[in-house]
Parts: sequence; structure tokens; C-alpha cells
Amino acid sequence: GFGMTTPATVGGKVFLIFYGLIGCAGTILFFNLFLERLITVIAYIMKSCHERQLRRKGVLPHNGRRGSRTSEVDSLAGWKPSVYYVMLILCVASIIISCCASAMYTPIEGWSYFDSLYFCFVAFSTIGFGDLVSSQSMKYESQGLYRFGNFVFILMGVCCIYSLFNVISIIIKQSINWILKKLDCRCCTRCQRKLFRSRRNVVMPGNVRGQRDVSIETDAVNESDTDGRRLSGEMISMKDFLASNKVSLAIMQKQLSETANGCPRQMSSNGKQNGFSGGVGALAIMNNRLAETSVDR
Repeated sequence: GFGMTTPATVGGKVFLIFYGLIGCAGTILFFNLFLERLITVIAYIMKSCHERQLRRKGVLPHNGRRGSRTSEVDSLAGWKPSVYYVMLILCVASIIISCCASAMYTPIEGWSYFDSLYFCFVAFSTIGFGDLVSSQSMKYESQGLYRFGNFVFILMGVCCIYSLFNVISIIIKQSINWILKKLDCRCCTRCQRKLFRSRRNVVMPGNVRGQRDVSIETDAVNESDTDGRRLSGEMISMKDFLASNKVSLAIMQKQLSETANGCPRQMSSNGKQNGFSGGVGALAIMNNRLAETSVDR
């Protein structure tokens, strides 16, 4: 849309709106298919070159024929080129097309070579400022041939530049993911330590704690939390149990003591007089039993 031709009537503007929806969608689909076919051609060339090298070395027979077309397309799946390789090819193709188109625009339109390159980028990238527009003079030498060449160069240039933009967007996405991954690796250790300190007084099953440190990339648990992890399938590992706070241990001791005695635990002076103190856990239960036995005796 350079702006030199615009709809003037209401019907033309309405037609442009509905036609633009279908036309722009179809054009984007055409550009995407162009990029897919380009990748397929590059993969086919890479596979053919590899097969020629193998034939020269004598690994493959010279009269070997490929199978059906479907199997051939499936076999190209492993030969897809790198995104950087595709970007390099598209960049070279865009430069070549822009240079050739500029060589055509400079003598015919009377622009400088730099202005022609500027027009090629603005036109091929569909920016369309409209400060430079081709085919606006009344007469040209070989006007029909020039307009046909203009159409071909713009079509090829837009295909290459649009595909190049798609590939660059993929590279930008990969770069951002790489930067976020590096930042996450630096911050995750500190965050895990803070989170562990805030929850170290809570008894949690090992499998629940392990889910907190699952990596997005590997879906695996960090080795720092698997040290001493239970292997027999129990709910709470010994490490998790020892990491609990004193309050939880005191509650468990009280419950064990009440279960063993059959009644709430009462601190009596008999136990101390007989030389038996409270103790912790199972030791407390054993001391209470010894205190009761000594009293009975």
C-alpha cells in the first residue's frame, strides 16, 4: 500500500475491507508455503549431496532407486537444515534480488543506487511509505517488460523478506529462551534455598518436595534434594523426618506416650524419684514403663 491508488467511493472501501481479509490471509499462507517448500528443497539437496558422497566412497550402490514419493518425503524429515542455515540462504537471496532490482530501478526511474536499495527494502518488507514509488511515469522504454520485471522482483523479494522475518523471529525466540534459562539457573539456587529455609520446619513427603524442583527442560528432580531420598517407596524419608521442627516432634512424642500408656501423659514425681527422666520418643515410653514397674515393686 504505497498510497498512490486508493478507493474513492463507499462501495470501493467496503469491498477493500472484505477483499483485504481474504487476500491478506491468502498471501500470508502463500508466504508460509514458500518457506516450507524452500526448507524441503534444501533438505533434498543436502540428502542428495550426502548420497553422492556415499556412492563415491562405495557405501551405496550406483543403481539404487528411491521408494515411493511418500517414503521419500518421510526420509527428508531428518535432513531439515538448521534455522541459521536457512536464515543465511534467505539473507543472501534477499540481497541478490535487491541488488538486481536496484540495478533495474536506477536507470529507469532515475534514482540513485542507494535510493533504489531503500525502495527495495521498503517495498519487499511491505512497509510502503510511499516516498518512492515505481511505475509512476507516463511512458517508459519497454513499459510492458519493465512492469512485468517490477512485478516479478517485488513478488520474489516479498517472499524472501517475509520468510527471513519468520526465521529471525524464531532466532529471537530461541535467544530469549536461552537468556531466561541462564537467569533461571542463576536464581533458582537462591530461591530454592530461601524456600527450603521457609519450609524446613514442615514435614513433607519426599515426592511432594521433589515436585518443587522439577526443571522445565529436563522434567527431572535436582540431585541436591534426592540425596538420602527414600528408595523403598515410604511416604516420608529419614531426611525429611529429621528436618521437622521440635514442635512436631514434641507432639509426636506426646501422642506416642499417650498411646503407650492408654491415657494422657502426666509428669509425676515418682519417675524422677526413681531415677527415670522423661526422654524423647521411644525412650520416653520405655522410661515411663520402667518408672511404673519400679513403683509397683
